[in-house]
Amino acid sequence: MSRLNTTKLNSLGFDKPPNETRVVVAMSGGVDSSVVAAKLASEGYDVIGVTLQLYDHGAALAKKGACCAGIDIHDARRVAENMKFPHYVLDYENIFKETVIDEFADSYLGGATPVPCIRCNERVKFKDLMETARELDADCMATGHYIQRKNGRNGPELHCAADPKRDQSYFLFPTTKKQLEFLRFPLGHLKSKEETRALAKKFQLSISDKPDSQDICFVPNGDYASVIEKLRPGAAEPGKIIHSDGRVLGTHAGIINYTVGQRRGLGIGGLNDPLYVISLNVETREVVVGPKELLKAKKIIVTQVNWLGDQSFLSANEWKLKVKVRSTRPPQNAIVKPKSDGSAKVELLEPEQGIAPGQACVFYDEDSSRVLGGGWINKAE
Repeated sequence: MSRLNTTKLNSLGFDKPPNETRVVVAMSGGVDSSVVAAKLASEGYDVIGVTLQLYDHGAALAKKGACCAGIDIHDARRVAENMKFPHYVLDYENIFKETVIDEFADSYLGGATPVPCIRCNERVKFKDLMETARELDADCMATGHYIQRKNGRNGPELHCAADPKRDQSYFLFPTTKKQLEFLRFPLGHLKSKEETRALAKKFQLSISDKPDSQDICFVPNGDYASVIEKLRPGAAEPGKIIHSDGRVLGTHAGIINYTVGQRRGLGIGGLNDPLYVISLNVETREVVVGPKELLKAKKIIVTQVNWLGDQSFLSANEWKLKVKVRSTRPPQNAIVKPKSDGSAKVELLEPEQGIAPGQACVFYDEDSSRVLGGGWINKAE
């Protein structure tokens, strides 16, 4: 007579005790990742904390509200000492510059509005750091992101966080199925940030009231143009500001100072009606402005699609999905038509304003919280 297997999986989904389960925690020094590390350590897991030094710049290191700065490395180390697990700081400056910062600068000079935090997750944290975790013989890697990993019939699935205010699915759309097998997101089910801070207090973490990071870590004070000037000296060339009707309204010091949808700081005063940046023409160095109506678009071309559905992306001529074209906007109904070159045509049922090349278009299931991937916006009309 065979015995029933009554072994219960641990909280990370492994068929072994926590003390035999090694988990690398990506620690930024903030409240979220610190709570993840402390919680797993308190549950008896074999925790290894890893903090990445991504950008060593005087202005960035001294800036509050930017992740991975000097004070954050100190805070992460202190959490590890208090919870008695090993902690390592890895110098990823060169990798970060090559894969994130350089592309950020080149994209801006190319008239796009990039999202470097997505590239950082895709090319650094979920690629190189994950390889490091495997080299440390980890069973999985955990992060403090607000997103959920759920077990589906065809393997792990990516789902929105329980707290829609904290949901970070927009920034994690390039996560692959293989990466998802190795990743864990212990905070995704929490209903609010207050629950996270309560856990920080429970574990007596000194950073329980530390403010959330707000800025891109290598862009102090949100001044993109000055950073790009440092990275690409002399690359900002002056040009004309042109109305959509063809009138020349003025001149500008470089298109790096403008993004699609921008209204303030255009450098053209004395006009009765508000004008917005409609498009940026890199070749002619022209900033095209016009009324808000011209910002509306229903058709989008997205490239480098990452698809997380159960069936092949190309198995259907079109998919009825919800899509999010900006991190601050709710998902909208759309028809997504795959192309064989890894791109797709997205047709919104209702027009959206200010869709900018370089931003992400993220796919969601119509009837659930499941994240189905997404792509990079190449063009909108």
